[in-house]
Amino acid sequence: MVCFENLKKSYGHTAALCGVDGSVSKGELFGIIGPDGAGKTTLLRILATLIMSDSGVATVDGLDVVRDCKRIRTRIGYMPGRFSLYHDLTVEENLTFFASVFGTSIRENYHLIADIYRHIEPFRNRRAGQLSGGMKQKLALSCALIHKPSALLLDEPTTGVDPVSRRELWEMLRRLKEQGITILVSTPYMDEATRCDRIALIRNGQFLKTDTPAHIAGQFGKTLWAVSGERMATLLADLRRCRGVLTCFAFGSTHHITVDAGLLTVESLRQQLIGQGHTHIEIQPVTATVEDCFMELAAGKTENPESRI
Repeated sequence: MVCFENLKKSYGHTAALCGVDGSVSKGELFGIIGPDGAGKTTLLRILATLIMSDSGVATVDGLDVVRDCKRIRTRIGYMPGRFSLYHDLTVEENLTFFASVFGTSIRENYHLIADIYRHIEPFRNRRAGQLSGGMKQKLALSCALIHKPSALLLDEPTTGVDPVSRRELWEMLRRLKEQGITILVSTPYMDEATRCDRIALIRNGQFLKTDTPAHIAGQFGKTLWAVSGERMATLLADLRRCRGVLTCFAFGSTHHITVDAGLLTVESLRQQLIGQGHTHIEIQPVTATVEDCFMELAAGKTENPESRI
């Protein structure tokens, strides 16, 4: 459904994409996972025919994003990261306008948006600018779907919304996928990776790995422990200096470390930390997540100071 090969894009001397390759099958929910500035938005804007790459090729539904840009725009729904609907129009007026642009109507395609629109239909006469963050995202998604697209491109749709709205939005995407719609979604939230069929981990304009979330996490081949104590900031610095600790990253209420099991045991690490003045030390073996894999993959890449956008 979507294919891209060796896509490169720079803004001046700053590289946004450094030759990424990928493909998304029809009906697949594909996630592009990475931090701010990794190149997610640039990639989606190229696929949505909003900007051109410097080199490389990309197709959507068999159509070239450059030569067939007008035809592609009738087949995709695009939802940018920033709310871009008309703030002074009501919910219903925004939806009516976008339906008319594509030569359709709310009544004709209401079945496509029914599960989403019912959340905001009670506020159909409220101006879009007065909606909450979650309601704005639901309206934007409804407008992206109203012309019955075959593919959805969603740029960080859950950023800035509350946890309940995040969960509701992902449930909506699951139902849309069941209708055969191909979905590309970008997000900086690693915990959302497990909701996708496949993901691409992206950093500094490069794909680190592309696979199913379970397979990526299952390939983590190092011994992983979660460590906590009373002085977490000091503990982080001290762990990174401990013999046998390979990597150490803050991870929620704990620090996740990979260790050389031949040099370190749980008890020997505990004694090292106690000797450095730490108290209430807890060390637990844990199973790797996608976030752990991303941190390990990112740590193995040479930092390129010109690849940050």
